[in-house]
Amino acid sequence: MAHLMSTSCSIKISSSYRPFGQPLSEDRTVLPNSFTFKTSKSPFKRLISKGHRAGRSCGVLATAASVSKEVSANPRSGSDRSPNDSSKPQRVMVIGGDGYCGWATALHLSNKGYEVAIVDSLVRRLFDHQLGLDSLTPISSIHNRLRCWKAITGKTIELYIGDICDFEFLSETFNSFEPDAVVHFGEQRSAPYSMIDRSRAVFTQKNNVIGTLNVLFAMKEFREECHLVKLGTMGEYGTPNIDIEEGYITISHNGRTDTLPYPKQASSFYHLSKVHDSNNIAFTCKAWGIRATDLNQGVVYGVKTDETSMHEQLYNRLDYDGVFGTALNRFCVQAAVGHPLTVYGKGGQTRGYLDIRDTVQCVELAIANPAKPGEFRVFNQFTEQFSVNELAALVTKAGQKLGLDVQTISVPNPRVEAEEHYYNAKHTKLIELGLKPHLLSDSLLDSLLNFAIEFKDRIDTKQIMPSVSWKKIGVTPQTVPAN
Repeated sequence: MAHLMSTSCSIKISSSYRPFGQPLSEDRTVLPNSFTFKTSKSPFKRLISKGHRAGRSCGVLATAASVSKEVSANPRSGSDRSPNDSSKPQRVMVIGGDGYCGWATALHLSNKGYEVAIVDSLVRRLFDHQLGLDSLTPISSIHNRLRCWKAITGKTIELYIGDICDFEFLSETFNSFEPDAVVHFGEQRSAPYSMIDRSRAVFTQKNNVIGTLNVLFAMKEFREECHLVKLGTMGEYGTPNIDIEEGYITISHNGRTDTLPYPKQASSFYHLSKVHDSNNIAFTCKAWGIRATDLNQGVVYGVKTDETSMHEQLYNRLDYDGVFGTALNRFCVQAAVGHPLTVYGKGGQTRGYLDIRDTVQCVELAIANPAKPGEFRVFNQFTEQFSVNELAALVTKAGQKLGLDVQTISVPNPRVEAEEHYYNAKHTKLIELGLKPHLLSDSLLDSLLNFAIEFKDRIDTKQIMPSVSWKKIGVTPQTVPAN
């Protein structure tokens, strides 16, 4: 039996989905790319519930099938599969699979033969609309993205639209898809966003911490053998005046020695939410036997992977604004339009960086080499270290080769952070598992700059300068009024 999915389908979202305390319309709310979510009864609800959770009103399975939009409704088997069962492809749930890292990862895993499902509330697209921002690259709707992927590769990625903070939705998603591994990108990922005002600080902590707790409880209740691969951040460590180890540090004190979690020095409400996540995951590994890998990722740059380059409808995001844009991507966009590179303060801030192609490679390595039951392991996920000044110098050199007049200016630092400091972080565990890094090179910078030049007519120069101050955090939501 099959059901036909129309281009403009009516589907149901979580009744608890209320970003920033702003109520949704009772009838509908229009999200980016003309998605209309209505509160009428959904014909897709039965595809999730399997008849055992009557009255469900908070989620949807929107499976991307062939271009003809035919979706199978046959129930699945395979509930006895374990992560170590090599007879069938592993089933990987990518939470936050519509986002920057999640989208590239979902395609990469699907291309590698994993059975993949994306779980996403699509709220990241809503952030752009509320703040008046946009990706440099045009982004297709999630449905069109997945139809394009199916048409090109013949591979289906399932789609579950809903909020993981709604445990009923998440429970039905787990029971429907039965994952062997969960890759968790589904968090508000911007430090500046979390520092805009009180409501967004609260949203960040609630969304990230409760969402992760729900994932842990779902694993405990429904998929105890499942392996959690969670995206953390190198920002949990801060900038200590000692070497940063991978998750743990051995300390001798008053004649006694112990190996303890590495001290955390978070620098925003976003980074604090990641620290809370790590503590909650570590505790459930110890108490429940959860198996988990915490990937403390550095700053990611780039836009192309083998998969996202296959078609323009598969393009990934490239954020360049002061809220979601990261340093290297911002610098390349600034150089493309002749805007001076904006170095915050003294520019000595040093961080770990990695190519988006290495992000997807690291996640695959973690899945293929799972943690043991009860093990909470931490990998520092980056390949190189640069200061902001070093990045600016590299972009200047690459831009001049392309005939661009690249200048650099120092702007007041909107953040509260050390602008000159010691930084030496270890990152050996993923290399030992087989990571082959794509290091920052002239050719990669040329590619990024040419990509920015290609789409420079989409650049809104008003979004280039930082607009969020750590010291002047607001108390009311700041949104962009409609023109």
